[in-house]
Formats: sequence, structure tokens, C-alpha cells
Amino acid sequence: MKLTAFTDYSLRVLIYLATRPGQRATIAQIAQSFQVSENHLVKVVHFLGKAGWLKNVRGKGGGLELARPADRIGIADVVRDAEGDTRVAECFAGDGGRCVIGPVCKLRNVMADAVAAFYAVLARYTLEDLVRNREELAAILFHPTAGREPARSRA
Repeated sequence: MKLTAFTDYSLRVLIYLATRPGQRATIAQIAQSFQVSENHLVKVVHFLGKAGWLKNVRGKGGGLELARPADRIGIADVVRDAEGDTRVAECFAGDGGRCVIGPVCKLRNVMADAVAAFYAVLARYTLEDLVRNREELAAILFHPTAGREPARSRA
């Protein structure tokens, strides 16, 4: 199963904020660190706020912060919210799709089991588990040259 870029960016935003708990960040800071478009992150941040994963604090000293502690943010929950209805094949559509073997096909059950297993693995992890190496993440994400390509030496 392949996650959408939207889900990937959602997880990156949460990881960024969980790396420095209690501190706020701007969309611009996160975009620069990950070298992604601010426009994409605006949509992601809006979604994460509506879903209850982020708080947006306005005014002086404002910015984005986690809406709850990282150990209370389940990765499976975030992925499920961001991905929406998981259809790995046409037959997962409500009407069964247009496959001629749909009524007797066993693939649908196999794929349903695979999706369930995927989410079962994700359910074992929280955002806190993803940022246990905070110092290493911070060294990359919050370095003055975060998001920039390292200078190449001319040999």
C-alpha cells in the first residue's frame, strides 16, 4: 500500500512539532526544513487542525503546536484520517466496482486482510515512538541550513 503525499506531509508536520514539544512553529519553517511547498502544507495543516491533531495559535508568539501529547497521537489514527476511505482495488468501492468476477473473487478478502494488517502494525506506534531520537531529528530539522542541499566541493 502506498501512502499519498498528503499523508506523508501530515506525518512530517507532526514529527516536526513533536521533535520540540512545547514550542510552536510556522508553516514556512516546516516547509523549509522538509523542502516542500508551503501551499501544500497549508492544506495539510488545515486538515490536521480540523481533525484535532494540531492547534493554531494566533497573534504574537503564535504558530502551530500539537493539540495533544505525542504519546497520545496514534500513527494508525492519523494515517486513517489522512488517507480516508482505503480502496486498494476497484472492488472495494461500495457497489463492488465493475469487475466481472467480483461476485466470486477471493482477492477482495485477501486485500481487506492486508489493509487490516497494515493498520494493525501502525496501531502499535504513537508519534512519540517516531521522535524518540529527538536530538538527531533536531540536528537535521532545526539546523540553520535545514532543508538546504549541502555545498558540494569541487575536486
